[in-house]
Amino acid sequence: MLNRIVIWGASGHARVVTDIIRLKGDYTVIGFIDDINPERSGEQFCAARILGGKEVLHDLFASGVRFANIAVGNCSVRLKIAELLIKHGFQLVSAIHPKAIIAQDATIGSGSVVVGGSVINSGVFLGACTIINTGATVDHDCILGDGVHVGPGAHLGGWVVIGRAAWLGLGALVRDRVRIGAGSIIGMGSVVVRDVPENVLVYGTPARVIKEIIVDDR
Repeated sequence: MLNRIVIWGASGHARVVTDIIRLKGDYTVIGFIDDINPERSGEQFCAARILGGKEVLHDLFASGVRFANIAVGNCSVRLKIAELLIKHGFQLVSAIHPKAIIAQDATIGSGSVVVGGSVINSGVFLGACTIINTGATVDHDCILGDGVHVGPGAHLGGWVVIGRAAWLGLGALVRDRVRIGAGSIIGMGSVVVRDVPENVLVYGTPARVIKEIIVDDR
């Protein structure tokens, strides 16, 4: 019998993650956790069922479920959920699409998601619970902290460093050797040619700081 896995999240990104896990064939998806919409408990989703919110974790673990993935786009929320799952004893499993291109020496942290068509080149380090979305590329020697989300079609040059829980929007471009601070958001289609401080929103061509980000804004 395949290892059983629960997926936290029950929206569009969860569909993508579920498809990747089923394509790989190493785990059986036994259901989904939705801690935001309690009224969805019992609802059918992606040929399985929404099991409830975080209150089901104890019973799931007691029933022998040991593996989880977090299909939540919000970076800081994803990391908080990861802490909760680990506290309950779950092992975070990465979902890596069979048609992603990944260098042999790349390091991918636990609980990460690497979507089809993406490229991760030599010497790359991805922290835990990162997302490399559809068609994104991460060039050689980049370092991405825990919880980073690289959006669809975004491209990083070599030696880019991205801090914990930063978000790069769809189609963003980051020049080689640029550093992006923790918690910052790079707007869709932006071209980043210089370092970005922590906890700011930047966008444009070239990208510039628009405002500081308050924690409650994420």
